[in-house]
Order: sequence, then C-alpha cells, then structure tokens
Amino acid sequence: MPLEAGLLEILACPACHDPLKETDTELVCTAESTECGLAYPVRDGIPVLLVDEARRPA
Repeated sequence: MPLEAGLLEILACPACHDPLKETDTELVCTAESTECGLAYPVRDGIPVLLVDEARRPA
C-alpha cells in the first residue's frame, strides 16, 4: 500500500537523515555516502521509523 502523497518527501532515515525510498513493505535508506542502508517496516500503512525495528538489507 503506497504512502500518502507527499509523506515520503518529508521523511528521512532516523539514523543518518538521508532520504528514504519506498518498496512494497518497507522504506529503505538511500544513503550512498554512508553504510547505513537500513530498511524500516511499514505496518498497516504506517512507517515504523525506529532504528531498533529496522533491518540491514542483505
């Protein structure tokens, strides 16, 4: 389920503050200059932007 229009534009990775990109079930950090790359889950249309809930993509 896509996020509300404009929401992705104002969200940033809580760990490194870089922009996020949306996938089917999560928001992924787009950091190129750092090794962040955390993936945050989206549950029931609500992004869970907690570093403790994030996973490192393989």
